[in-house]
Amino acid sequence: MKSIKRDGTPWDFLNQYRGKNFSGEWPTIPEMFRITVERHGKRACFTIYEPDRISFDYNEALRRIEAAARALRSYGIGKGDKVAVTGKNSPEWAVAYLAVLFANAIVVPVDYQLGDGEMELLIRTSKAKILFVDEEKHDRFIKNPPGAVSKVLSLRTGVGAYIYQLDGPEFTEESPVNEFDTAAILFTSGTMDKPKGVMLSHQNIVSDCYLAQGTPFDVYHTDIFYALLPIHHAYTMLAVFIETISTGAEVVFGKKMLVKNILHDLKAAKITMLLGVPMLFNKLLAGILRGLREKGIVVYGAVRFLMGVSGFMKKTFGVNPGKRIFHAVLDKASLSTLRTCISGGGPLAPSVFRKYNQLGIDFVQGYGLTETSPIINLNPIEHYKETSVGKVIPRIEEKILDPDENGIGELAVKGSVVMQGYYEMPEETAACFTPDGFFKTGDLGYLDGENYLYLTGRAKNMIVTEGGKNVYPEEIENEFQLFDEIDQILIRGYVRDKKKHSEVIEAVVFPSPEFFKNKGVAVKDEIKARIAAIVSEVNSRLLPYQKIEKTTILDEPMEMTTTKKIKRKRSDTESAN
Repeated sequence: MKSIKRDGTPWDFLNQYRGKNFSGEWPTIPEMFRITVERHGKRACFTIYEPDRISFDYNEALRRIEAAARALRSYGIGKGDKVAVTGKNSPEWAVAYLAVLFANAIVVPVDYQLGDGEMELLIRTSKAKILFVDEEKHDRFIKNPPGAVSKVLSLRTGVGAYIYQLDGPEFTEESPVNEFDTAAILFTSGTMDKPKGVMLSHQNIVSDCYLAQGTPFDVYHTDIFYALLPIHHAYTMLAVFIETISTGAEVVFGKKMLVKNILHDLKAAKITMLLGVPMLFNKLLAGILRGLREKGIVVYGAVRFLMGVSGFMKKTFGVNPGKRIFHAVLDKASLSTLRTCISGGGPLAPSVFRKYNQLGIDFVQGYGLTETSPIINLNPIEHYKETSVGKVIPRIEEKILDPDENGIGELAVKGSVVMQGYYEMPEETAACFTPDGFFKTGDLGYLDGENYLYLTGRAKNMIVTEGGKNVYPEEIENEFQLFDEIDQILIRGYVRDKKKHSEVIEAVVFPSPEFFKNKGVAVKDEIKARIAAIVSEVNSRLLPYQKIEKTTILDEPMEMTTTKKIKRKRSDTESAN
């Protein structure tokens, strides 16, 4: 695909503010926000549909943030103190997050979908002194504030001390925050026994925000982002929330992962930038293709042919005819205003990536971890590779540790986006770095000659077969992404011979209740037969040592994270032994 030439970098404009609004290489998050207000103060900033549109511009957002920051300072919050924020996606959540940073404190975003006990553990571990919380859990924490929390503030009007009603006297900071100070502590999933808090500096977050735009990945002040996934998560926090306020774009907050709500917001808000996980994009695409099939084999065949032509023209000549050709199809799916889709949080099947591009939507797949702020790889729109998670972003180094004969090994990364460390865990922090300062990601993969990364799986998930071959579950799971009959699938090792301790491949499947209900299937034997047929079809495409030898069908769905990834617990493998 032809590359679009750009003069300079997306962060060059910061030079005119350096020395006036900030010093050093990168601004802090509050300094970045003030620069955006100076550039785009009258543009819409935070918006929500409840169900009618409620919105305010950057000037008003700054006023509310500064008032809440003054209140925090009047409560004794200052540099180095921690303030926890937990709640559904909302403008109030965003204002609270930024107010903590404007008060020169450290923000601790906490997953709102955790149980009370798990939430309390994280708040205690962080030593947060103040807690912002949504209405459902407000009274619970007012009665029993966890750990060092001395005050509980509300993110919902009419409940307690509401954030938009807070204010305090002006304050002067004697020891201002700089880009190297900690901005946020993010707790990674799956660490409830010993919570692992990732410390990210202002430099980590701000540099990642701008460097990601240098892939190139264009973000304009006229864009409208959709914050659908939980915003406490590093992925949404950076790729939607921080990217938005760095450019003067608008962010629309989605509260529910319901298709009806999503489609309403996409159309009403005229969303241009949609960030999601593979499950979301799979469902949207499956709906489009299902609608086309219902029009008959001739129409479906014609559309698929045109999709192939559109994709070829886009990839070969750098032109994008799909948006015009398929406007009616995209409009019916509430996707016609989308300029770019961004998939992360898990592997996406190349076939899904390909079909969105064929339909005319610029589709970006990325990769990163909480420990890397999180983005370290993005697929350039002008030169994307469907089987890769993207090219290394500017100024970041990546290398493969101990590669095997196929070049596969553990990915290690170095640069301004890499975390400061795990909160109060010096030994765990040291164990994650190589002697020359590279962070070990725990992910396996390889790099090609153009610095594009190809992931094969997590090191801890790797299966060793009877023949001594390494199998990566994620690669096999990708093959099932477009089967409507399967709601969830988990590939794991199954020890068939305990004496040999070698593994064969097992597929754990939760069938789609919606699909089989619509098909009128009520007999388990029929469901089992269809799943067996799908597994057989996938097996025919796999290498001999990757083939699935056992299938387990579940009656209940597997537990998932808030970013819709199946929780891979050690007990999964142990129970199969």
